[in-house]
Amino acid sequence: MTALGQALNDYLRLRRRLGYELERDQPQLEQFVAFLEQAGAQRITTELALRWARIPANQHPIIWRRRLSMVRQFARFLATVNPLSEIPSQDLLPAHQPRTAPYIYTPQEIEALATAAAAAAGGGDVRDRDRVAGQHRSAAP
Repeated sequence: MTALGQALNDYLRLRRRLGYELERDQPQLEQFVAFLEQAGAQRITTELALRWARIPANQHPIIWRRRLSMVRQFARFLATVNPLSEIPSQDLLPAHQPRTAPYIYTPQEIEALATAAAAAAGGGDVRDRDRVAGQHRSAAP
């Protein structure tokens, strides 16, 4: 096993002891270490980390950013053992994932939901339905 492979095993073992499952990270980091080894690298460089993070080229930039973030965490660990390893900067591969606009229920939809919830609960108490609907009415502008 190479020094990078051993460092990855140590990193994964430490992270698991801290409670992380790493189901997604482990295979990706193993691919990254294989990429480094294929490039003949003995340490992490920002250039190689960026090159690997951008694979495949047709991915959304948010995926690239996540991949680089995963490498960055490993690089921080590795830099404690091998000070020549570079830690890629946080500002590399900027990407923005737009937030979905929230859906605002109308008073009629809230009433229908409260009625359906009461019916699903075995009829429920009509006062509960009215109380829920009333809270919405009192909060409406």
